[in-house]
Amino acid sequence: MADVKSQVSLTRPNSKLREQAIKVSLMASSMIAVLVTIGIVFSLAVEALRFFSEVNVFDFLFGSEWSPQTAMRADQVASKGAFGALPLLAGTFLISIIALMVAAPFGIYSAVYLAEYASSKRRAVLKPALEILAGVPTVVYGFFAAIVIAPAIRGWGQAIGLDIASESALAAGLVMGVMIIPLVSSISDDVITAVPSALREGSVGLGATKSETIRRVVLPAALPGIAGGLMLAASRAVGETMIVVMAAGLAANLTFNPLEAVTTVTVQIVMLLTGDQEFDSTKTLAAFALGLALFVITLVFNIIGNMIVNRFKEAYD
Repeated sequence: MADVKSQVSLTRPNSKLREQAIKVSLMASSMIAVLVTIGIVFSLAVEALRFFSEVNVFDFLFGSEWSPQTAMRADQVASKGAFGALPLLAGTFLISIIALMVAAPFGIYSAVYLAEYASSKRRAVLKPALEILAGVPTVVYGFFAAIVIAPAIRGWGQAIGLDIASESALAAGLVMGVMIIPLVSSISDDVITAVPSALREGSVGLGATKSETIRRVVLPAALPGIAGGLMLAASRAVGETMIVVMAAGLAANLTFNPLEAVTTVTVQIVMLLTGDQEFDSTKTLAAFALGLALFVITLVFNIIGNMIVNRFKEAYD
C-alpha cells in the first residue's frame, strides 16, 4: 500500500507538469495566430498612412479615375498619377457578385442532393468528383475563361446584336463561380448533414413530404452554416487574381456592366508591385492602401456572416 502511494505521489507532479506544458503550448499557438494578424494589420496600416499623407483618403476612396503611372522626375508629363480606387472596388464587387450568383445555387443544390437524396454509393463517387474542382490551379481556370468562355460569350453577344468586350467581367465571374462551387457545396453539405435527424423525423411524422421537410425544416436549421460558407466563398472571390487578369483584363473602368472589361483590387496590387519601382514611391505605397481596403472588405464580410449566424441561430436539444 505504501508503494502504491509513493508511486501516485511521484506521478502527480509529472502529470501536472505535462498538463502545464500542454496548456502553455496551446496558449502559444493561439497567440501566434493573433500576433500574425496584428503584424499584418500593422504593416499595412503603417505603409497605408504614408500613402495617405501624399494622397487624400477621400480622393482614394471616392475618386473615379485610377492611373497610378507616376513619372520618375517632376518635369516629366503626367508626373502625378490618379489614385481613385472606386473603379477597382466596383470591378471587385461586380465579379464577386456574378461568382456568387453561380456558386450559391449550384453549391447549395448539390449539397442538398448529396446530403438528402444521393445513395451512399453515389455520394462516395460524386462528392470527391465535385471536390476535385477545388484542386484545379487558378491559372487553369484562367486559361479556360480566356480561351473558351470569353470567346463564347462574345460570339453569343454578336449573334443577338450585343457589343461584348473580348475580356469581360461576365466571363471572369462565371468561371470564378465554378471555382468556388466546391467550397459552398462542401460546407453546406457538412452543415445539412449535421442537422439532427429528429427534426426530419418529426416533420415527416406530421405529414410533410421530403421536399417540404428539406425546404421548411432542414434548410432553415442549416442556414447559419450555409451563410457562413457563402461569406467564405465571397472572401475567396474577392481575393482571386489570376482569373481576373486573364479573363477580365486590366482596364480600370467604373462600370457595372458585366459585358465590359474591368479590373479588381488584387490585380492592381500585383501590377503595382511588379517591376523596378522605388519602395517608398506613391505608386508602390498605393498597393498597401489597396491591401488595407481589401482587408477591411473581407472583415466586413466576416462581420456580416457572424450577424447572419447570430440572427438565425437556433438551439437544438
